[in-house]
Amino acid sequence: MNEAVDLSSLREHLDTDGHDGYLIDDDASDSDQRYVSGFTAPDPYQTLVTREGIHLLVSGLEYGRASKEASADSVTRRSTYDYQQLVAEHGSYEAKSRMLAAFLDDHDVDSLAVPRNFPTGTADGLRDQGVSVTVESEGIIEEIRATKTDWEIDQIRASQRANEAALATAEELIATAEIEDGVLVRDGEPLTSERVKEEIEVTLLRHGCSLDDTIVACGADGADPHDRGSGPLAADELIVIDIFPRDKETGYFADMTRTFARGDPGEEARRRYDVTREAYEAALEAVEAGVTGADVHDVACDIIEEAGYETLRSDPSAGTGFIHSTGHGVGLDIHEQPSVSPAGGELEAGHVISIEPGIYDPDVGGVRIEDLVVVTEDGYENLTDYRVGLEPKGE
Repeated sequence: MNEAVDLSSLREHLDTDGHDGYLIDDDASDSDQRYVSGFTAPDPYQTLVTREGIHLLVSGLEYGRASKEASADSVTRRSTYDYQQLVAEHGSYEAKSRMLAAFLDDHDVDSLAVPRNFPTGTADGLRDQGVSVTVESEGIIEEIRATKTDWEIDQIRASQRANEAALATAEELIATAEIEDGVLVRDGEPLTSERVKEEIEVTLLRHGCSLDDTIVACGADGADPHDRGSGPLAADELIVIDIFPRDKETGYFADMTRTFARGDPGEEARRRYDVTREAYEAALEAVEAGVTGADVHDVACDIIEEAGYETLRSDPSAGTGFIHSTGHGVGLDIHEQPSVSPAGGELEAGHVISIEPGIYDPDVGGVRIEDLVVVTEDGYENLTDYRVGLEPKGE
């Protein structure tokens, strides 16, 4: 698990605002919860950050595992506060409030800061028990998570290696398919988006990763940046493959996109590919600590606009051209801070970001090229080791 996280900026916030602690009430699908607690569970548990340490409150079912795995100074069972008796006397809602109030009292907490997504019911219940509850609106833990430790970078790099293996599987399927009546064919059957996605998922599972969804979008489908794609893949069309898996053990994501075409997609499609590649390479070269995400986004927009295509910068209502941001942070969430967009703030060493410009039009198809990089003091380290090329290659 990750080494102890640096929560000094959160504790400074507690001091400044006069709070005794910061409480998270969620399951481990909340990345702030997972990050601070160093623990995962499918049901909600509570993580309390005080000036002195990190303290967990968990069910008896999770107590043994949390005691071994959590990055906490103490782990307490609900039964310590006679939770089941409280449920019998007061019902589950008030019982939880009374239990949490007793837990907070044991850690000398009368005034709490909580995250923006803190459950309203829990907040109101604690207030009924005399605890002051204030929303911390800046997203301090998300800001802390944006700067990755060396350990985290290693986990993201490992996820990207699995991603590359999955993309190689997809590329090989496309490269070695037969072409019959303009359709790619494997084993006598049309090669479909669904078949390629299945092989991607199998490869990722073999590398310890999983995904909820992926993109294999051909032709007009690829002109919608988030269309997952469906049906037979065609020759002479652009095929966008965007894979964003998560390591099943560590929880860290990877992200990568390549665009391929079997046959000849046409002069305009090739030109769009070349312009996208130029924008991608220029945006990468613009990355370094101290520049803003907006600066990097502007570099990509400059090249795409100079080639005669619209961007959301040149026309905020554009439906074709470059119709999304240049990138985003990647970590325990697939989209997190920082942003490489018109509103993107200053990049810092240790930020992990995607660089993924694209050009889209249903009449031509979509092009997107994406790498995942770590911002460094004087540039970037590319976590992606996969060639860029329009023509797919097989073994």
